[in-house]
Amino acid sequence: MLSQEHITGHAATAIDEGGMLTMLVPALTILAVVLCGLFAAMRVKNKAPAFVTVALLAASFVAVLMTYLNLGVEKTWIAHGFDWINFSWSGSENRKLTTHALIANFSFYLDGLTILWMLFVTGLGTLIALYASEYMSHDVGAGYCRFFAAFSLFVFSMACLVMADNFLLLYLGWEGVGLCSYLLIGYFYKKPSAVAAAKKAFIVNRIGDLFLALGIMLIYTHFGSLEYTTVFAQTETYIEALKEGNLEVIPATVQLIPLLLMGGAFGKSAQLPLYVWLPDAMEGPTPVSALIHAATMVTAGVFLVARTYPLFLLSEHALPAVAWIGALTAFFSATIGMAQFDIKRIMAYSTVSQLGYMFCGLGVLTSVGGAFHVFTHAFFKAMLFLACGAVMHGFAGQLDLRKLSGVGFMRGWKVTTVAMLVGCLNLAGFPIITSGYWSKDMILGEAFANPHTQAIGWILLLTAGLTAYYTFRVFFRVFVGPVQYEMGDEHHGAHEDAHGHGEATHAPAHATHATPHAPGWAINTVLAVLAISAFAIIPFTYSHGGWVHTMIEGSTARYEGAAAYLGHGEHAHGTFLGFEAHGALMVVSGIVGAIGIVIAWWLHYAGRTTAATSRADALLPKLGPIPRWAQHKWYVDEFYDFLIVRPLWVLSNIFHFIDQYIVDGIVDLFGAAPSLTGKAVRPSQSGELHSYAAWMAGGMAVLILIVILVAT
Repeated sequence: MLSQEHITGHAATAIDEGGMLTMLVPALTILAVVLCGLFAAMRVKNKAPAFVTVALLAASFVAVLMTYLNLGVEKTWIAHGFDWINFSWSGSENRKLTTHALIANFSFYLDGLTILWMLFVTGLGTLIALYASEYMSHDVGAGYCRFFAAFSLFVFSMACLVMADNFLLLYLGWEGVGLCSYLLIGYFYKKPSAVAAAKKAFIVNRIGDLFLALGIMLIYTHFGSLEYTTVFAQTETYIEALKEGNLEVIPATVQLIPLLLMGGAFGKSAQLPLYVWLPDAMEGPTPVSALIHAATMVTAGVFLVARTYPLFLLSEHALPAVAWIGALTAFFSATIGMAQFDIKRIMAYSTVSQLGYMFCGLGVLTSVGGAFHVFTHAFFKAMLFLACGAVMHGFAGQLDLRKLSGVGFMRGWKVTTVAMLVGCLNLAGFPIITSGYWSKDMILGEAFANPHTQAIGWILLLTAGLTAYYTFRVFFRVFVGPVQYEMGDEHHGAHEDAHGHGEATHAPAHATHATPHAPGWAINTVLAVLAISAFAIIPFTYSHGGWVHTMIEGSTARYEGAAAYLGHGEHAHGTFLGFEAHGALMVVSGIVGAIGIVIAWWLHYAGRTTAATSRADALLPKLGPIPRWAQHKWYVDEFYDFLIVRPLWVLSNIFHFIDQYIVDGIVDLFGAAPSLTGKAVRPSQSGELHSYAAWMAGGMAVLILIVILVAT
């Protein structure tokens, strides 16, 4: 358990032993932003912004790694940067003078959870920046500088979010990653669909951010502080009461806090009903999809729940809600992913689904399983997005799996194909040899181990089969089979076949003189490193979370006593069809995944002779309208448009009319009244004597008439 004494007693030692190294992360990333701005001002038209960003992000990764090696994760440390917000005031409560303070310094809270997250944020950030140096090379110049400036600013914001030692700094990073997401999704600002996607992401995230802001305000109102050390120390009393079953001593205000935080987490991590922004975010460049919308930003909601786990334990409804929403999101998005044809959107819906798995891990109180899946997913999902991006880049923006086939058999595409295969095996949870199998199995096993969450386990198990199917549907359609392709519309991605490579293709007439260009050294290097890493991390993770378990053990996400009271964790003894849950699921989940792969092979590879058709086409009519509904994403966007967007549009136009023609009209009327009066009386001041005499005569006539009328 964390306590105020435990932390402050070691803070000074932490700074002396290397905790201050973490201050280099925001410093280096802000330096990258400034340098990219200078490159833009100097009209640099080479890859200098990319290589500067790569170098500084690599230095940030080294700083985090050195912090881990110097400090370890057995204790929690505070690295104080500088005083940021620190003021106090006095007030009167019950006729007593009280003093209040608001302290939020630029300081970092370093525990295993922090280090784990920052290792893959900075590590993957470095690799993806290197990938982007080649991928974005068509836009060298001002756009290139703008991209890497926003890229670096994102890493700075993510560092503030993850390493913050108080909720206000966390909120600064939270809003920062939302801003950077908007900037990067809408990078192609002349493309209407990209602009619409950026606005959609920004607005939907604001809904979740409102809940987070309210939760933080309520934390300060109840606990009188925004610093983690103070808040978590005060939760100790409630945690002890929770262990003893005394839920009535936990105030309703405290139980409301995690529900508000949950709303913020669901917005940022794209869970029902706020998931709709993430698939559209694929309009941004692929490196953005890999970094922000697969590996880092979208896991911020998972991180928030893990960081504030002591608060979530204090509500009897919060963690069950997290688990159920996660499970339903995982299944729902998987059904949509099965029916899509855009390979990036398939990966986007896969991300939403896997985020649901992560929330389920936290919800069934295997915080190690949730964090474990975050860690493994970051590697293989980034690899999948980057492999899809390599295809998109090489085939002039083509992403339709019905227009690509046999890419793995083309010259120069072997590295991309192997990386895609490794990523697909991990996402499908192929047994034993993939890290994705071990992390997913921990969550499934824990769900079945608790009798109260076995329904969630069945949903996740079914989702695992669907995941294996749609993942290998992409691989079998795009990377193997007959060699055919149709180039996309982004012609900067293709070059004329002037060298007569003579690859066997069946391109359409308009593309016969264009041929895909294979990835260069930067893209291939990053894909190779990620593919190797996906296997290299297995020895550190496979046994009950392994190294990840060690990282989480002493963090805020690990509360064994409360888990014991709630009947979860290592103390749960549920079974799966009469067998020990964890052992049985290691076998069953592997079988379910294998069945999904075999079905994908039969429907999308065996006997296929063209890129556009497969055996699945004959199966679709037998399923009635369901495939069409799934292809249209169950019409959720249309439902939101009808229920929310259009009524708000009508309401806003009504308010606009009232504001412009009634409110402004009244104001304008009062403003115009003196002018109109002046215009009316202006002729009476003409300076002509006969005119004045006429007015006087008229006035006298009126007075005489009034006197006569009154007298009679």
